[in-house]
Amino acid sequence: MATFLYKLGRLAFRRRHFVALIWVALLTLAGVGAASAPAAGTTSFSIPGTEAQKAFDLLEQRFPGMSADGATARVVFKAPDGQKMTDAGNKATVEDTVKELSDGSEVASVADPYTAQAVSKDGTVAYASVKYDVSGMELQDSSRDALEDAAQDARDAGLTVEIGGDALQTVPHTGATEIIGIGVAAVVLVITFGSLIAAGLPLLTALIGVGIGISTITALASTLELGSTTSTLAMMIGLAVGIDYALFIVSRYRAELAEGREREEAAGRAVGTAGSAVVFAGLTVVIALVGLSVVNIPMLTKMGIAAAGTVVIAVLIALTMIPALLGYAGKKVQPAGKKSRWLGGKRAAKKAASGSEAGRPAKPNLGTRWASFVVRRPIAILLLGVVGLGAAAIPATSLELGLGDDGSQPTSTTQRRAYDLLSDGFGPGFNGPLMVVVDAQGSGDPDAAFKQVGDDIKGIKNVVAVTPATPNKAGDTATITVIPDAKPSSVTTEDLVHAIRDKGAEVKADTDATVLVTGSTAMNIDVSEKLNDALLPYLALVVGLAFLLLIVVFRSILVPLKAALGFLLSVMAALGAVVAVFQWGWFAGLLGVEETGPVMSMMPIFMVGVVFGLAMDYEVFLVTRMREAYVHGEKPSQAVVTGFKYGARVVSAAAVIMMAVFAGFIGSSESMVKMIGFGLAIAVFFDAFVVRMAIVPAVLALLGKKAWWLPKWLDRALPNVDVEGEGLRTDAEAKGSEDPDEDRALVRA
Repeated sequence: MATFLYKLGRLAFRRRHFVALIWVALLTLAGVGAASAPAAGTTSFSIPGTEAQKAFDLLEQRFPGMSADGATARVVFKAPDGQKMTDAGNKATVEDTVKELSDGSEVASVADPYTAQAVSKDGTVAYASVKYDVSGMELQDSSRDALEDAAQDARDAGLTVEIGGDALQTVPHTGATEIIGIGVAAVVLVITFGSLIAAGLPLLTALIGVGIGISTITALASTLELGSTTSTLAMMIGLAVGIDYALFIVSRYRAELAEGREREEAAGRAVGTAGSAVVFAGLTVVIALVGLSVVNIPMLTKMGIAAAGTVVIAVLIALTMIPALLGYAGKKVQPAGKKSRWLGGKRAAKKAASGSEAGRPAKPNLGTRWASFVVRRPIAILLLGVVGLGAAAIPATSLELGLGDDGSQPTSTTQRRAYDLLSDGFGPGFNGPLMVVVDAQGSGDPDAAFKQVGDDIKGIKNVVAVTPATPNKAGDTATITVIPDAKPSSVTTEDLVHAIRDKGAEVKADTDATVLVTGSTAMNIDVSEKLNDALLPYLALVVGLAFLLLIVVFRSILVPLKAALGFLLSVMAALGAVVAVFQWGWFAGLLGVEETGPVMSMMPIFMVGVVFGLAMDYEVFLVTRMREAYVHGEKPSQAVVTGFKYGARVVSAAAVIMMAVFAGFIGSSESMVKMIGFGLAIAVFFDAFVVRMAIVPAVLALLGKKAWWLPKWLDRALPNVDVEGEGLRTDAEAKGSEDPDEDRALVRA
C-alpha cells in the first residue's frame, strides 16, 4: 500500500492542475445539485420490529384518513386569575380561535375544548387539538404563521395562550460557536507549523471536503429522507477528520523536507507513510459509522452512512489534493523546524547566522521529554491514568436514557410553557398519552373485545383515564387513549406500557384480538430498549473488526488489545461527563444547558461508534511512528520515545483541533447535537491526552518486546500492508539508475 500511495502522491504533486480541477469540478457539481434539489420532505422516524411501529403501520392501513404521521399542535388556554375557561367571554374567545384555526389549508381537524372535554377539573385550563395533513417538517410557513396569529389574537383578548406539539418544529441552528471552533483550529495549525501557508492547507481541503459532502447530502435529502441532524453531524465529523488527516500528511511532508529530500519526493513519501496511516485510520472511522446500521433504526443508519461518506471524501482529498496544493505552495512551505519570516523565522535565521546557537546540544522537544518521563515511571502513570478515568466514569452508573419531548425544551419556549400548563391543569401524564390499538379482525365479537380491553386497562395501577374505544369504519379495529399518572419520561410510565402489553396477552387468549401500544411515549420507550439491546452486539462488531484491522497494521496482538481497552476507558469517562452535565446539571449554565433530564437514547451507541473511530486515529498515527522506529532497530523503550518525538506534537494539535470543532456545536439549538458535540469533545480530550499520551506509552514500556509479539503462523498468513513505508526504499533503489537524485536522497535517509 505504501508504494501505491507513494506513486499517487508524486503523481498528484506533478499533475496538480488536473487534480485541483477534478476536486473543484466535484465541488461545483455537488453545489449545483444541492441548489437545484427539491426541499427536503418528511423525515419519517420508524423503528422496524417494535410493537409501537407495528401499531403505527396498522393505523395507516385501518384508518387511512387519520394522517397518523401528520403534525399536531395543542393550543393551550389559561384563564386570568379569578376566572375560568367556562366563563362566557373566555369561551367565546376560544371558539373564535378554533374557528380561525379551522380555516387553514393544511389543517385536517381542530377539536373544540368544550365538546372534546378538554377543560381541566378546576376550569382554569383548556386546550384545542389541531391535526395537520402533513408532517411538521413539511408544514408551510404560512400554516405556522396562522397558528401563531390565532394564539396571539386570543392573548390580545386577555387569555394566556401557549402552543405545544411538533407543528412549530424548525430546523436547528448551530450558532456562532461553530465558527469559533474553526478559528481555534486555524490558530493551532499556525502554531504547529509556524507558517500561514502550511496552516491554511488543512483548513482549505477540509472545507472543500465538507462542502462536497454536505452539498451531496442536501441534494439527496428529499430522495433519501435525510433530516437536518444528518448534515450537521456529517459536517461535525467531516471537519474534524478532514483537518486532522491533512495535518498529518503536511507535517510528514515538512519532516521529509528536513531530511533533505526534494519536494516531489517528500510529497510522495508523506503520502506513502502518513497517508497509509490516514487510510487505516479513516477505515476504522468508516467501520464504526457504517456499523450503526446493525441497530436497524433507519434514521441512525442514514446518519452513520452520511457521516462515513464525508470521512471517505476527507481521506481521498488528503491523499490527492494535499500533495497537489503542496506543489502549488512550493518553497512557501518550510521544512520542519523552520518558521516563516512573519512568525519568527527571520529572528531564528539571524541567531543561526551569528553563531549564538553553535556548540549547544539541541534541546529535546516536549514530546521526547514527556515520553522519557513516562518510560521511567510507567506503573505510576498507568495507575494515575486508569484511576482518573475511572473516577470520571462514575456518574455513568446513574445513566438514564430517553428521547426528548417538549418537557426538555428551555422554559423560554412556548412548547415548554404549554407542556407545563397541561401538567398543572390535567396532570403530568397528560403530556404523554398512550394510544392502544385493538386489532379485532380475527375476533368473533369485536365490540366485546374493545370493551374488555378498556375495562382491563382501567384496573391497571397508575392509569388516570381511559377513553372509550373509537372503532374504524369497518369496525374491526379501534383506538383507546390511556392517560398515565406520571410524566412521559418516568420509569412509572415505562412500567405501565409493559403492563398494558402483558394484559394484551390475556385479551388475545380470551378474544383472539391483538392489543398494541403506540404513541410518542411508547415509541420513545421502544427506541431506548432497542438501542440498549443493540449496544453490546454493535460494540462487539465494531471493536472486533477494528481489532483485526489493527493486527494487520501493527502486526501485533497486544497493541490492538491495549487500544481497544483504552477506548473503553475513554468512552466510559466521556459518558460520565455527559451524565454529570446534562443529567445532573454540573456546569449546565456554563454550557448553555437550560434543562437537565435523561440522556438521549441514541447518545451512548453513537458516541461508541464515533469515539472508537477517532480513538483509533490517534492510535494509528502515534503508534505507527513507534513501530517504524522499532522495525528500524531501536529498543522498545527508545522506540516509544522516538514515536513521541515525531508524533506527539502533531497528535496533540490534531486533538485540540478536533475538540475545538466538536465544541463548536455545543451552541446548537438542537439538544441532541449539543449533547453529541460536548460528548465527542470531552471524549477526544480523555482519549488523546490521557489514554494515548499517558496510558499507551506506559503500557508499551511495561510490555517491552512482548508488545510487538505475533505468532509466526499468523505473521505468515497476514498481508503485509507496509504502513511504515519500508518498501519505498527498496523500490526506489531498484530504479536508482533511472533517477540518481532520488536515489541519493534515499541513501541519505
